[in-house]
Amino acid sequence: MTETSSMSPQTFRLQGVSCAGCVKKIESALGRVSGVEDARVNLGDKTLVVQGSATAQACIAAVESAGYGAEAVQVNARVLRAQQREEEQAHYRQLLWRSGIALGLGVPLMIWGLVTGEMGVHNTAQQIAWGSVGLLTLAVLVFCGGHFFTGAWRAFRHHSATMDTLVALGTGTAWLFSMLVVLLPHVLPESARHVYFEASAMIIGLINLGQALEVRARGRTSAAVEKLLQLQDPNARVIRDGEEIDIPIDQVMVGDKLRVRPGEKIPVDGRVIEGESLVDEAMLTGEPLPVKKAGGDALTAGTLNKNGSLVFAAEKVGADTRLAQIIQMVKNAQSSRVPIARLADTISSIFVPSVMIIAVVAALVWYNWGPDPKIAHMLVVLTSVLIIACPCALGLATPMSVMVGVGKGAENGVLVRNGKALQQATDLDTLVVDKTGTLTEGAPKLTDIECDGDADALLQQLASLESRSEHPLAEAIVSAAREKQLSLSDVQGFEAITAHGVRAEVDGKTVLLGNRKLMQREGIDPGKWTEKAEALAEQGRTAMYAAVDGAMAGIIAVAGPIREDAQAAVARLKKLGLRIEMLTGDNRATAEAVARQLGIDHVHADLLPEDKEKIVADLQKNHAKVGMAGDGINDAPALARADVGFAIGAGTDVAIESADVTLMRSSLHGVADAVELSRATLRNIKQNLFGAFIYNTLGIPIAAGVLYPITGMLLSPVIAGAAMAFSSVTVVSNANRLRFFKPSQNGGTA
Repeated sequence: MTETSSMSPQTFRLQGVSCAGCVKKIESALGRVSGVEDARVNLGDKTLVVQGSATAQACIAAVESAGYGAEAVQVNARVLRAQQREEEQAHYRQLLWRSGIALGLGVPLMIWGLVTGEMGVHNTAQQIAWGSVGLLTLAVLVFCGGHFFTGAWRAFRHHSATMDTLVALGTGTAWLFSMLVVLLPHVLPESARHVYFEASAMIIGLINLGQALEVRARGRTSAAVEKLLQLQDPNARVIRDGEEIDIPIDQVMVGDKLRVRPGEKIPVDGRVIEGESLVDEAMLTGEPLPVKKAGGDALTAGTLNKNGSLVFAAEKVGADTRLAQIIQMVKNAQSSRVPIARLADTISSIFVPSVMIIAVVAALVWYNWGPDPKIAHMLVVLTSVLIIACPCALGLATPMSVMVGVGKGAENGVLVRNGKALQQATDLDTLVVDKTGTLTEGAPKLTDIECDGDADALLQQLASLESRSEHPLAEAIVSAAREKQLSLSDVQGFEAITAHGVRAEVDGKTVLLGNRKLMQREGIDPGKWTEKAEALAEQGRTAMYAAVDGAMAGIIAVAGPIREDAQAAVARLKKLGLRIEMLTGDNRATAEAVARQLGIDHVHADLLPEDKEKIVADLQKNHAKVGMAGDGINDAPALARADVGFAIGAGTDVAIESADVTLMRSSLHGVADAVELSRATLRNIKQNLFGAFIYNTLGIPIAAGVLYPITGMLLSPVIAGAAMAFSSVTVVSNANRLRFFKPSQNGGTA
């Protein structure tokens, strides 16, 4: 079959991709392919999206030239995600059993060495015993650590060095030296006849465990797209030739007539032909109130039909629906290039070749100019240099701080998805905040009731009236009456007047509740209540007129009230140096009213999901480090685009999965807690990296023998191994200091 060039985006699944360095190599390789306009790797789900006219074969060849594997995606997004999830779970389990086996050997050996101190080979019995241990360790290196050695070989072939290189060098040298001790102990000085099988096994076990935790966290980053995919039902009910049939959603065509029943999701974008219903569009707008839909109104895929049956004509299907576009925006944002500091990898790329050069040079110096026995001294120096440069502490430096920091965050109601979020939150200078459900309560509540008579009596009448209504505002009124323990009366002749309000007989009186149009229709003059209703509207509240037996009785207002601690949280965030901007799909009057009360100077209103994402992107183009706090599915693209996304815990699953941080307290104080925790954790990581490398930078020259002319002694591999272990203990102990972190709101310091 002959391939043809296409300008459509092409998607590929990748093999062997594990870090930001891999992403850089693949994207660089594709950048040299003719016809590739843009290439982005999504590390979260290990996919590659290529835009341009290059053939799939050329793209795959470029990826393979970089040392990785790729295959074109031939299935839809839902099936692809299911396959990825199965592969991630299998890989996670594999890493866990690799870690368990390696630690199962390394821990007892380490305990043996600490308790008995007998890790040397001085007789035949010890040769046999440690030779058996050496074979077991070899099995661990092959079956539990083989991927490190193949990764190191691949990096070597492509003229680079990675963490795999460090792992392979450290464990391989320790094992080879130990086997030399076992097989030929007489060629080494008595003091150097020490085996290091436990070091090889422990390093393999610990780094496999760290990778397992990384795979588990990385898998969750792709759950946002999975949640979005689940918003769309796999089937749709189409009306063809007068019959209603269920077909796969992929077979729906533009112009098809579809029926959606109560409780079903809208399958594709379209416009209503028949019927009326309330549709929950929180996925799109973030607002909690369902919207009435009738003939001619637009419907959006993924939104929920509440109570009526609708027939609509399909206008956009497949990748053209708004839901599909939101999914694509989330995926693009996840794979966008953000400045992630991979300090350990950067240092390793320089450090590993340097260590290898130092080790070889030192060995050659000892072989050519050192005292007898030259070969023994050369091997001791070579092994000591490589062992003291072992990446155990380096591998633990960042993960240990992140593990403790994330755990401490959970104690304070801040759930951090990964270490990247902790690190990036340190540099945030701008926070964009969704209004509804973030700064205000998500569910509407009764905020005002004004009348000339008894307010409770009026509330009792209106709640009785609204008890027959399905409108979300009605629930707020009924809930307010129940909170006051008001008993509701029987209702007769209930009538919902479309786009106006409701009317019924309550205790023999005609009660009306609705907008000004309802009063005008019934010939009732609102009088003085008009100004009060407008004043309430300026405060961001929905005002409704109430009339009893043809005369005005008063007004009530319903709104999502501002969260009690929102003002204090905004002030605290400003104190941390963050610029606060509000993004909302609500109208400008309501948004500015809320902003004034909270001290927020920058407001963006009347926004769609793509508008929020674009504003975040524009801020980033102006070199801002942007955090995003929101709770709705409509916030998902902006949450994913932001340098750090903060999801309010009471928000939707998709918002939570799209974000880097989930705030369990549904409070912006959680954002401040996360920023303070981020700064404390990053300081701790830097301290750990310093602790990990101080032993290398000081120990490598000593291991190379620079002190031999003065002391007459070489650094034994035993001491090198001890220094390596001590550096790990230092790192772990320092990371545990984060357990004493307390957010400033709780009286602690960051």
